[in-house]
Amino acid sequence: MGAGHSHGQVRAGHERKLWMALGLTGSFMIAEVIGAFVTGSLALLSDAAHMLTDTLALAISLVAIQVAKRPADRKRTFGYARFEILAAAFNALLLFVVAFYILFEAWQRLQAPPEIQSTGMLVIAVLGLIVNLISMGLLASGSSESLNVKGAYLEVWSDMLGSLGVILAALVIMFTGWGWVDSLVAAAIGLWVLPRTWTLLKESTNVLLQGVPDGVDIDQVEQGIRGVPGVSEVHDLHIWALTSGKNVLSAHLVAQLDSCDEQVILAQVTELVQERFAIAHVTLQVEQAGFHEQEHDH
Repeated sequence: MGAGHSHGQVRAGHERKLWMALGLTGSFMIAEVIGAFVTGSLALLSDAAHMLTDTLALAISLVAIQVAKRPADRKRTFGYARFEILAAAFNALLLFVVAFYILFEAWQRLQAPPEIQSTGMLVIAVLGLIVNLISMGLLASGSSESLNVKGAYLEVWSDMLGSLGVILAALVIMFTGWGWVDSLVAAAIGLWVLPRTWTLLKESTNVLLQGVPDGVDIDQVEQGIRGVPGVSEVHDLHIWALTSGKNVLSAHLVAQLDSCDEQVILAQVTELVQERFAIAHVTLQVEQAGFHEQEHDH
């Protein structure tokens, strides 16, 4: 019970910080979009597009947290926690679309660089950097505990790098007049975010496919269970995650019940899995040694 309470407190902390980051990012995004059109800067528009995905990511993350709070029912026996992973996957796909759009637009503009108002571009980029740094500070702690918050954090983090790139581009254009630098920086921002977006998509897809969670070695788990007195065999071992930090295990144990009590074996294996491997939800079935072989013979 204590672990569950602690987890709830962490989620509540995530929610407060997400609301604060959403307020900052959403309000500045509007100003940045307007500024991008006024100055004619694609790099600034690229940064504004990332701001838009940041805002959507934060909004989706908050919706996911609200949905995940709903208790399990007769149709959703595990509850709604996995909605958080769907949100993370959607955020990753959204980032891919934005990155490819910016790359395409940058290629178009390199053929005929437009006039750029570098001073306005610089001022807006500096303000954007400040907003991103504040949002990053709010989301940093939760990013290691939740894929959902990690998705939002990665977008703000990539946007912060984008703001730095826009500041650099504005300074170069201001002192040299090289308008093509704007498109180059916009393309660099698009390319920079792709590997991180792929990582987020891969992690969320692994959860949706019920893959073994990152950080869990199924061979070590099996070896640990086999080491429990009375357990002679382990089969049908499955380990997956409902959502970030909520790992689940199910397995069939073949046991020598003459020497050990079934309830003792269940208690020892459950304790081992929960304490050593941080898998909270454990479902086990114990079979008498020889029963599994007889089943196969039939």
